[in-house]
Amino acid sequence: MWKRLCVLFIGTGLLVGCGNDDGIDVEVVPPRDLDEVAIENDAEIREYLQTHFYNYEEFENPPAGFNFKMFIDTLAGENAGKIPLIDQVETVQINVTSGELGLTDQPDVVHTLYYLIAREGMDSSPTVADSTFLTYRGRLLDNRDFDGSFEQPIWFDLARIQGPLQGARGFAEGMPFFKASSGITSNPDGTVSSIDGGVGMIVMPSGLGYFNAAPTNAIPNYSSLIFFVELFSLEETDHDGDGIPSIEEDLNGDGYLYNDNTNEQQERETIGGVLRVNFLDPDDDGDEVPTRDEIIILPDGTLEFPDSNGNGTPDYLDNTYPES
Repeated sequence: MWKRLCVLFIGTGLLVGCGNDDGIDVEVVPPRDLDEVAIENDAEIREYLQTHFYNYEEFENPPAGFNFKMFIDTLAGENAGKIPLIDQVETVQINVTSGELGLTDQPDVVHTLYYLIAREGMDSSPTVADSTFLTYRGRLLDNRDFDGSFEQPIWFDLARIQGPLQGARGFAEGMPFFKASSGITSNPDGTVSSIDGGVGMIVMPSGLGYFNAAPTNAIPNYSSLIFFVELFSLEETDHDGDGIPSIEEDLNGDGYLYNDNTNEQQERETIGGVLRVNFLDPDDDGDEVPTRDEIIILPDGTLEFPDSNGNGTPDYLDNTYPES
């Protein structure tokens, strides 16, 4: 019983003492400030990027049998003259709200996501809403691996793992910079290889990862994370089956799917109501008419969005149509 209570208190981030049957108090430490951790993480990431390099020369001039895997080493000794990662990465700024991490009363903080494309890939790029078939390796800045599927690709639903408290928003928002492979080959050992899929790394601060809620002891809280990836293929998604691709339900176009909820106020005011963002809601405007019945899907797959009231809002987002 006491152990269960302690878990609940940790989840709320309260600074309390949980007693147990032995009379020992356990202090629960509240989350650190998001802005403070973001600055600290960015400094750690930049130091890592300044002191390490990858096998870029093999990617530039592939030797016979090269498997197009990235390897990282320190800039020391005979490698002191190599180009540091900091000179090869690109960055994107991502706004993070405290609610995404289960925090309260903290301001939004812009985080820097770093990514490096060692091989771009030859096919199309995924969106943050797509499912991706890829291999990956998760690593800490001290070069310890904590997770991965190194040889056999697996599917990742980027939209799902982008969500609040999932710990992988940085991963989801880094993958669209890579392109899929033009083909996949089967190997004698049962594994598969991409012919020319995108290869690279994503480096993200803990605010785009697990922050203070790491799922395993292998990942300390507030850890920046590195992911090495190879993208094989992708599939466009329609998570709620309403006929509109999930990426097109990012109405404000900010690349974050979890702040688009047309009928949020209605859901909050409904007793027992459940908050469902548009890409997970088959009735986006809450008018009890399915979204699929308020749009037109042409034979070639093109979508049309009728505005029967002529008020500038398409029917599927307008709970005043049809008239009640």
